[in-house]
Amino acid sequence: MAGRIPQTFIDDLLNRIDIVEVIDTRVPLKKAGREYHACCPFHNEKTPSFTVSPTKQFYHCFGCGAHGSAVGFLMDYDHLEFPEAIEEL
Repeated sequence: MAGRIPQTFIDDLLNRIDIVEVIDTRVPLKKAGREYHACCPFHNEKTPSFTVSPTKQFYHCFGCGAHGSAVGFLMDYDHLEFPEAIEEL
């Protein structure tokens, strides 16, 4: 399995990065309580339904259902493959 990224490396990387910083550089976020909100970058909307949780290191859109970690966000938003998203972080 040459080229496989060890799960321990991925887990350590996700523990070190801040999903708010990763997303905020691409989608302007507004703090609302303990979470951050924005209009979802994955569908057209006028009222923000996209939520980022810094404590859970997770994003979720209540409008279209998009959700995931920083890796998943980069893959969807920047159209990256998994290894490229890991490298970007």
